[in-house]
Amino acid sequence: MINCKSDNVVGVCPEIMEALAACNSGTESSYSADVYTGKVKKLFADIFETEVAVFLTTTGTASNVLALSALVKSYQAIYCHTDAHIHTDECGAYALFTGGATVSLVDGKEGKMNLLALQKAVDLAHSLAPHAQRPGCVSITQSTEQGTVYSIAELEAIADFSKTNGLPVHMDGARFTNALVSLGCTPADMTWKAGIDVLSFGATKNGAMIAEAVVFFNKQYAEHFEYVQKRAGQLVSKSRYLAAQFLGYFKSDLWIKNASHANTMAQQLAAIFRKHNVPLIYPVQANELFVILTSQIVTALRDKNVHFYEWGQPGSNCYRFVTSWATTQSEIEGFDSIFAEVVNGIAHNPNRKN
Repeated sequence: MINCKSDNVVGVCPEIMEALAACNSGTESSYSADVYTGKVKKLFADIFETEVAVFLTTTGTASNVLALSALVKSYQAIYCHTDAHIHTDECGAYALFTGGATVSLVDGKEGKMNLLALQKAVDLAHSLAPHAQRPGCVSITQSTEQGTVYSIAELEAIADFSKTNGLPVHMDGARFTNALVSLGCTPADMTWKAGIDVLSFGATKNGAMIAEAVVFFNKQYAEHFEYVQKRAGQLVSKSRYLAAQFLGYFKSDLWIKNASHANTMAQQLAAIFRKHNVPLIYPVQANELFVILTSQIVTALRDKNVHFYEWGQPGSNCYRFVTSWATTQSEIEGFDSIFAEVVNGIAHNPNRKN
């Protein structure tokens, strides 16, 4: 089986399992008062080259919506891309945890918000006050839902506009490290130096078991956040097990190595599609690929135990493939062989039924 449905389908990185085992003895303080969490908080400050307020969570959704709840009030709007995860895949959790805030959707190519479209949306809301929801914050997904990556200049432009309009900026970093590796910059460059106020930092997709974090660069928004975390059921009692994952994640730059490997595997997968003239819908800049496939190819691949997601609107023939830290060279070579067999088989038998 070759499973490219998501980077969530693979197991836990061995180094992180070792870190979990290493913390699994003796007694420790609970509810984030353990020594492991203390070490992790210091690590985040070192990695981002600034003092930060860090709160560990169990899911990306929890990180996103709790971060947003610290930025907006119930009568405000969250500006995000039309395909942002907070809008399409989190069951409206932002509305629950903000007490009723809504999202205002902004179009843009390749999964990125168009700055002019964002400006128009914010200006329109202000012109309709108090009838339209007041602009509250801007949320950027990095890397995007289309596997593309905002450049530093693009992040800075959105953040500059947001700050001019008094809007804090949130970054959904479920695949933060894949974007970081793609840009070849520092974590500081891609966050607070570019104007990001709060980051949802994801590790689960990059080798952890259950490890996410809310990282506040602008600590004014973190005031009383411990109560928000507790009330949402995200103040984990045996918090050392969340923290230990991050200790293993950051040790010897494992997080960078894992993301670099996933991105490299994605480039190799993209080369296979290009070799067979399969259209890639978006630039491959992180570890997600989106392609157009015929129904014949889709059926044949699934018959050969290759797994991937149908994406977009039904009938669009768009499919998503995702690589991970655990994707092997032999899997890529196996896919190369299978795909060539499928394409050649269809070419010699074009009337093959689905």
